[in-house]
Amino acid sequence: MPREDSDMGIVAGKKRKTNKSEKEMIKKIASFYRNGFKNMPSWGKKLWLIILIKLFIMFAVLKIFFFPDFLNTKFDTDEQKSDYVKEQLINKK
Repeated sequence: MPREDSDMGIVAGKKRKTNKSEKEMIKKIASFYRNGFKNMPSWGKKLWLIILIKLFIMFAVLKIFFFPDFLNTKFDTDEQKSDYVKEQLINKK
């Protein structure tokens, strides 16, 4: 009996076809969220805008300034990078 990978929808290396009930369920879920945001009060929309701006700041802006690409600045080849990471993991004090 072939093993099914439920995350990928793959059975024995082949993609399985989605049936109509799965497509309908996805459409119902999308419609649920779309209608929820459409009918949301103005304060809720403003709150979501603030949340999205904060997420953008956290992941985009802070990464640029506080998390430089250390490995690319210190090493030239992938082998040097992997050796450094391996050494840091093994010799952790």
